[in-house]
Amino acid sequence: MEFKDLEIFQMVAEKGTITGAAKELNYVQSNVTSRIHKLESELNTPLFNRHRRGMSLTPEGKKLLTYCDQILSLKAEMKQAVQTNKEPSGKLEIGTVETVIHLPKILSSYVKKYRGVDLSIYTGVTETLEEEVLLHKLDGAFITETDFHPDLVSHDVFQEELILISDARIRTLEELKAEPVLCFSKGCGYRARLAKWYKDQNITPTKIMEFGTLETILRSAAMGLGIAFVPKSAVEHLKQDGNIQFHTLPEEYSKIKTVFIRRADTYLTTTIEKFIDTIETHKLMQWNR
Repeated sequence: MEFKDLEIFQMVAEKGTITGAAKELNYVQSNVTSRIHKLESELNTPLFNRHRRGMSLTPEGKKLLTYCDQILSLKAEMKQAVQTNKEPSGKLEIGTVETVIHLPKILSSYVKKYRGVDLSIYTGVTETLEEEVLLHKLDGAFITETDFHPDLVSHDVFQEELILISDARIRTLEELKAEPVLCFSKGCGYRARLAKWYKDQNITPTKIMEFGTLETILRSAAMGLGIAFVPKSAVEHLKQDGNIQFHTLPEEYSKIKTVFIRRADTYLTTTIEKFIDTIETHKLMQWNR
């Protein structure tokens, strides 16, 4: 079994077709097909279900993909670890919850200083991003502080206040209790905090409406569709327009910390090390204001 076999297998699993994988890898289709057959023969098990629309992983294929992701990630890490060039370079894949208001400044500082890095950003909810870091699919992620898996290490980024927002007609917390909740999908740290408040108040939300972007949530709240629990820093500019009303909750629900997580057992490459340094520099600048 060669690394190239695993890379091809990984790409076919991602694209779902031999054609798509061959195009992405710039290989002829017959080469991709023969490599997959070779891998299945070597492992003595089918890795894909073949059907008219393409290929899907068998249970054994799904198991192999988990190991494959780890092996190829370790290969890339090994390569970086032994390189003598100390200047950050190569791919850096970072995840983030959508509401990290300081993220553009951190990213801008990093990419301007280290132009040899190919930086990619992926958004998601805290629970999903944590899992993708654990599976080596992401080099690290900005998430809401939670009870981390023991294989993760975290770096503080900043702390902020969450507030409930509604349209201007709603004035009291009592009125809010009957309103639909506008939020991200399950696994979102902000949603979990609001759910705890509802539970402690012995309240069941009348309706929960899930959205994919913060902008849609904010606009929907301003139009009176429901209420949302969001970082104050992300909505302060909207209050000035008079379209939304702020409602505060006790600190145990509203004070929240954003952290950057990475796997504790992976080699700290120069690329990720300098990224963490950039976060620390940004944090010091915030404190000194």
